[in-house]
Amino acid sequence: MSNKNKIELLSPAGNLDSGLAAINCGADAVYIGAPKFGARSAAGNSLADIEKLVIYAHKFRANVYVTINTILYDNELDEAKKLIIDLYNLGVDAIIFQDMSILEMDIPPVTLFASTQTHNYDIKRIKFLDELGIKRIILARELSLEEIAKIKFVTKAELEFFIHGALCVCQSGQCYLSHALTGRSANRGECSQPCRMKYTLTAADGKIIVKDKHLLSLKDLNLSEYLWELMQAGITSFKIEGRLKDTSYVKNITAYYRQHIDALLDGKNLFKRSSFGKSIIHFTPDPNKTFNRGYTTHFIEETSEPRANFDTPKSMGEPVGKVVSVSKYGFNIESHHEFVNGDGLCFINNDGELTGFNINRLDKNFIFYDDTKELKAGTEIYRNYDKKFYDELKKNCKRKIRASFELSGEKDSILLTLKDEENIVSELKTENKWEESNNPEAGRETIERQLKKSGDTIFEISDVTITTDKIYFIPVAELNYFRRKLLELHETKRISSHPVNETVRENKAPVYPARKLSFKTNVTNELAKRFYENHGVEIIEEGFELKEDYHEAELMTCKYCLKDELGHCIKKNPTDLNEQLYLINNNKKFRLQFNCSECKMSILMP
Repeated sequence: MSNKNKIELLSPAGNLDSGLAAINCGADAVYIGAPKFGARSAAGNSLADIEKLVIYAHKFRANVYVTINTILYDNELDEAKKLIIDLYNLGVDAIIFQDMSILEMDIPPVTLFASTQTHNYDIKRIKFLDELGIKRIILARELSLEEIAKIKFVTKAELEFFIHGALCVCQSGQCYLSHALTGRSANRGECSQPCRMKYTLTAADGKIIVKDKHLLSLKDLNLSEYLWELMQAGITSFKIEGRLKDTSYVKNITAYYRQHIDALLDGKNLFKRSSFGKSIIHFTPDPNKTFNRGYTTHFIEETSEPRANFDTPKSMGEPVGKVVSVSKYGFNIESHHEFVNGDGLCFINNDGELTGFNINRLDKNFIFYDDTKELKAGTEIYRNYDKKFYDELKKNCKRKIRASFELSGEKDSILLTLKDEENIVSELKTENKWEESNNPEAGRETIERQLKKSGDTIFEISDVTITTDKIYFIPVAELNYFRRKLLELHETKRISSHPVNETVRENKAPVYPARKLSFKTNVTNELAKRFYENHGVEIIEEGFELKEDYHEAELMTCKYCLKDELGHCIKKNPTDLNEQLYLINNNKKFRLQFNCSECKMSILMP
């Protein structure tokens, strides 16, 4: 079966521990930040830790992709090049990049994936990357199933798509608002998350339409109900967002999607999983129980459901019931959930703010709480920390490769053979003068019992076959030694036989689908400029981070539209919200611009 039919579950690794946890919980691949130049600067990792992750992942044929997906300045190009060479020598399976300067560097044949920040919502741009020979294109989150299918129809590259986690409100992550406000560039991995702040929406005359709400804070993505449709549309890599999330989140969400994908692949010959090994999970995965801002399916299909959470950018968790009555000691809650001391509960208070507390004392459905003035009958209660669930998450998950032993040979030369689920074989020959067993039945049982043990190795022995001409007496200590030695040899063999993911880059020169580039193409170094010139671009505006004047600059272009979110889309309903609109935050006033023919909203610097 070709790689195009292999389905990959791709999980985030903020660090080595979360990367190992993701592999153990069933990830077919993980993506992790390099020491520098990753789009999450707070999630950089040492080369030593990346190497450890690569070695462990390759035991299961899982892949490790490293992010070098910030824009680069001229004085950083040599360092970035050296880093790519170092990562190639460690055996990483691909580099995720944004800056086109990398395509102009003299680097080894490491496989390159085009980050979502390379404008992967425009089909002409995507075709250009495909013609360059980029192996994988990470699509923008704003695409629909229909748009994905159209892209697949005209491209050869693998297509990767986000299926879970936080959403950038701007299209394809192209945000300049953070840099304009704070000097912290999202394109440099330092986003200050201005989209999670409060804004007031006003008209030109100052009339307040919505006051002090998180108007740009989108809910989190959850496409668990669309996995099969995405496979049919052409997606082969299903990506979970979250390199800044903790290990508990990574374990829970990875295990959740592993179960969903396995159920879809079971018994179907059209697609297969891209790695090996079965994960042993000690908890029941539930995406409502770890960090989430509420869930949305975003733009995968048309929906009237809200995409944003105006009340809070924080995790509310799962709704667990409503307040029935309140006293000075606490409140009664109507709920079918069980609560324990240590649970974290929260609710929206009278000021529209999320507030919360930990349970220290309860009596069935009466929860003792000494600050009940913000509560009333009917208040919705959420649980954003389920202590029993998190205690279960602390248990280590394991991943096992199925394998079988065969003992063959004669009295003075016995061969122990190990064959795993990938049909990789290792052998160990023992030369000794073994005596025939006085009790063949007991001897056979002893051999089978000892060879079925696998301890803390990555293997699970499913079968032991004995085909020697006679049953020989082999001391238990000898059997254990032979078993351990062969398991050790086979694990090393699995690592060394991992397929090398290399892409020899040809000197292809497709013409870029535009003659003029705006600052949003993010050209901030001479190599990137040369790249575009070599592909037919004539006018190249310098990147936003090099500018000094931001006046009237388009800081965000969003598929998400406030008019639509507030029920005033002119395509769906007659609206009286036709005047000029502004967003105000801390005395900063931003003009909104609406392109209704393309269903887009832009935020402009005043």
